[in-house]
Amino acid sequence: MIPGKELLFCALGGSGEIGMNVNLYGCHGKWLMVDLGMTFSGNEYPGVDLVFADLEFIENERRNLLGIVLTHAHEDHIGAIPYFAEELGVPLYATPFTAKLIAGKLEEAGILDKVELNVVHDLETFQLGPFGIRYIPLAHSIAEGNGLLIETPYGRIFHTGDWKLDDEPQVGIPTTQAELTAIGDEGVLALVCDSTNVFNPEASGSEGEVYRGLLAEVSRHRGRRVMVTTFASNVARLQTLGDVAKKTGRQLCVSGRSLDRIIETAKSCGYLRDLPEIIDADTAMDVPRGELLIVATGGQGEPRAALARIADGSHPIKLDKGDVVLFSSRQIPGNEIQIGRIQNRLASAGVIVVTDRQSPIHVSGHPGRPELEALYGWIRPQILVPVHGEIRHMKEQAHLGAACGIPKAIFQKNGDLVRLAPDRPGKFGEVRAGRLILDGDIIAPADGEAMIMRRRIAFNGIVSVAADRRGRVEISAVGLPLDEDYDAFVEEAKRDIAQALGRARKAEPEVRKEAARLAARRAATRWSGKKPQVQVLLLED
Repeated sequence: MIPGKELLFCALGGSGEIGMNVNLYGCHGKWLMVDLGMTFSGNEYPGVDLVFADLEFIENERRNLLGIVLTHAHEDHIGAIPYFAEELGVPLYATPFTAKLIAGKLEEAGILDKVELNVVHDLETFQLGPFGIRYIPLAHSIAEGNGLLIETPYGRIFHTGDWKLDDEPQVGIPTTQAELTAIGDEGVLALVCDSTNVFNPEASGSEGEVYRGLLAEVSRHRGRRVMVTTFASNVARLQTLGDVAKKTGRQLCVSGRSLDRIIETAKSCGYLRDLPEIIDADTAMDVPRGELLIVATGGQGEPRAALARIADGSHPIKLDKGDVVLFSSRQIPGNEIQIGRIQNRLASAGVIVVTDRQSPIHVSGHPGRPELEALYGWIRPQILVPVHGEIRHMKEQAHLGAACGIPKAIFQKNGDLVRLAPDRPGKFGEVRAGRLILDGDIIAPADGEAMIMRRRIAFNGIVSVAADRRGRVEISAVGLPLDEDYDAFVEEAKRDIAQALGRARKAEPEVRKEAARLAARRAATRWSGKKPQVQVLLLED
């Protein structure tokens, strides 16, 4: 659809889940996209790593799409760019640190020269059709976290992106309370706001607190190697760890390609310039145990990351009994099992594991209730639109906003078309908002036949049958819990299939194939209790 003389909002991703953020604003026949992120796959998509929002709606409208503005460089806000930016064919806009990371992704995908990437320096205001856009620096767990102030003919939108309040941010200078209050004084039609931590009754805390917590924790472990695992993108935390290394007289070793990339990018943008010299893994192993601080990727239990390989002994960096691993990152929902697996492996080797539940070594990058309430008071929007959260998070923020006196709170989810102005604001329609998966090298529907079949095979196994006109039948089964009963099952299933084909010998091939399929499946269910997928090949010669 083409927006008329109105101001619209529509999320294609990020409203109904945490991650995969894709937001659209429509006005006077044009669309603006804010963020183009992805999320990581869980058990519901076996064999798949990346999940994207289905962009079919805006792909059909791309002649009216003006550009994509990126709030910051986390994967759930920029991760889908290499897969869709060329097809969408519109300019990208980002601040320097975010733009450098995006450029690296585009170069790796071989499309850097095919996508227009505009770097917004010094937070300058720029115009895209009916939208005037200004970056508003906000604290977050990455360099150059930004909200957006979007000017439209119908009023101003404050789109927060991911944010928090932080009096000691370590990296960057966020917009002050006075500056945010001044924005509110000038009038804000709608606040489109991060919902992630709405159930947290406390403020998220400061990076300065984390510095003091990490300094105390590292100082406590004299004579031991200390490893810290954190999100590679958290430039402030990397600055903190560099300062802690210097303060405690330890040399700094960094392990993980994503950490190397972030450090290189951050330094090129003016961050981390006083980071101590980084030593490599081989050199680190010659440093006395009590004089080494290691920073490693893998705090979410990723099997190929540095921490997992260190835990299983397949990495040049070794940890001995009595050494320490500090988990300076939050546990992302869904990763509990794989994180626990690595922590158990470390503990079995006598390594001391410390998390933020035991020591103040991490704070969230998203606002708790006190921070949300403070922002409401400074911005004073007419409308609140919760985004970036599961349904329960967004519903709760809508209730909180209403309780704090915001005149209108609009609950919406992916695919809902919301009219912000003119007239009464609210949902008025829906568009397609599904999911896509990166399956091997193919971007495919998340609910496609291939994924449905793979799930069924994963749960119930598969039986393959080949039969010819002479009554010969061959059968194999994979994934059925038969073990020592396998040969007996095969013999019985072959007899059942031969009999079924004999009864249907005069029928059409498809009927005969179905008869064989049902006979094989019944035999498998009889022997195993499972209902496997069955493939049948009829050799009609």
